[in-house]
Amino acid sequence: MVDVGRMNTLTVMREADFGVYLDGGEFGGILLPKKEVPEGCKLGDQLEVFIYLDTDDFVVASINAPIAQVGEFACLKVVEVNRIGAFLDWGMPKDLLLPYGEQQRALEVGQKVMVRIYLDNSDRLAASAKLEKFLEKDPQGLTVGDKVSLFAYRHNDLGFSVVVDNRYGAVLHQKDLFRTVRLGQTLTGYIKRVLAEGKVDVMLDKPGYGKVDELSQRIMKDLDSRGGYSPLGDKSPPEDIYQAFGISKKSYKMAIGTLMKKGLISISPDGIRKV
Repeated sequence: MVDVGRMNTLTVMREADFGVYLDGGEFGGILLPKKEVPEGCKLGDQLEVFIYLDTDDFVVASINAPIAQVGEFACLKVVEVNRIGAFLDWGMPKDLLLPYGEQQRALEVGQKVMVRIYLDNSDRLAASAKLEKFLEKDPQGLTVGDKVSLFAYRHNDLGFSVVVDNRYGAVLHQKDLFRTVRLGQTLTGYIKRVLAEGKVDVMLDKPGYGKVDELSQRIMKDLDSRGGYSPLGDKSPPEDIYQAFGISKKSYKMAIGTLMKKGLISISPDGIRKV
């Protein structure tokens, strides 16, 4: 089955002067234009292609992937506004429509907007800025410590509202931020806790001691490179620790605490030393 608006692996079934036709199942032959046909392509080859509707609403294929696919969230730039709605640059020849009914506010050319890409009732690709209506209410299967993808779409007093794995809403609290996060950014995070009524908190670092083993090795290598002593201890400023290791002070303190318990280092007011 071919998924419109997503990447598909399709087989070359016929050659033509203007490209090759791919086996599109219920769609029949789907054209991959000649300018996008890989060199040496032959009948029977399987190609990874993006399937979408061109300006004439014909189903076509492209070797190029868009910024985001159906079911995904993205921050896209407005390139045109007319009586139908706003059109967004999503990295494909045909711009993506954001209908007026799916907008949260009036938009102007050049602005960026957070959207979710979907198929409308006529199977045309479109975008919606009403993100919450696409979020699932029951975060089944999420457990503390799970590694997930986060999309930051709103900033507030608590921190950032994020989308987890393109499915669930969650909060990335200000107190758990140890590096700069921008609206529209997609980043890796971890489930911090799953609360009642489907609420989820996430963080950018592994909760608990999950990250200690990997980090311990980096700290020991850093100590070796410094001759066995580092001024970075449990009293050091968080920004100094982040600059050196790219982690929060809390994670660093847990790691050096574990190393001390193992008898590998000693901790003093002026830093740490290899034993």
